[in-house]
Amino acid sequence: MTDNSISSNTVYGGLLILAIVLSALFWMRQARHEPRLMGVFIAALAGAFLGAKALYILIEGRGDWSEPDRWARLASGKTVIGALLGGFIGVECAKRAMSYTRVTGDLFASVVPASVALGRIGCWRAGCCLGRVCDAGPWALVDQQGTPRWPAVPMEFVFNLLALAAFWLMRRRQLLTGQHFHLYLIAYGCFRIAHEPLRATPKWESGLSGYQFAAALLVLVGTLAFWKRAHETPRAHA
Repeated sequence: MTDNSISSNTVYGGLLILAIVLSALFWMRQARHEPRLMGVFIAALAGAFLGAKALYILIEGRGDWSEPDRWARLASGKTVIGALLGGFIGVECAKRAMSYTRVTGDLFASVVPASVALGRIGCWRAGCCLGRVCDAGPWALVDQQGTPRWPAVPMEFVFNLLALAAFWLMRRRQLLTGQHFHLYLIAYGCFRIAHEPLRATPKWESGLSGYQFAAALLVLVGTLAFWKRAHETPRAHA
């Protein structure tokens, strides 16, 4: 492993820790008058880590096993789609276990896009999650070998910044209160379905990627949760 790789991994790990710390501080502030919210946050964090790892292994683990650095790949590999699915499941399970019925999704929509954006800065610095090789003109992102690629990581970074701005405006104008995180699941899932052909991820003979099916599941989960919330009896929002 080169000094540059070590430095890149250090930066990536530092940004990941920063995202977790900032999220924890946000939730600690929210939990001053409702301690159960910290339990919800911890469950979301645990679910996100498990989901990110499990989905990565399911989709890319078989291919990594044949590589000489398979253990490093399996240890570091993770996916945002799995983190969102796992985090959602973790929150729902925790709220049921604690009999907590107030809405928390708008709080997650306030921090998750920022956390993902920070993570993508780490991806860019580490040289992972690359776009496919192509001549994207002035938009091309040159990798460590000098090969021009589609700027997959910058595109995801911009998407999450736009999502963060959109949810900020929606909170100010009180639009679709209680549905913000469901909208994020739907929007990010649709984005990944459309963007996946431009990413350098394992593709099947059909040209499709396992991540596209996972993203479709994300859209389905978000849509069902949106529909369920829309037909619930109005309640207070956390």
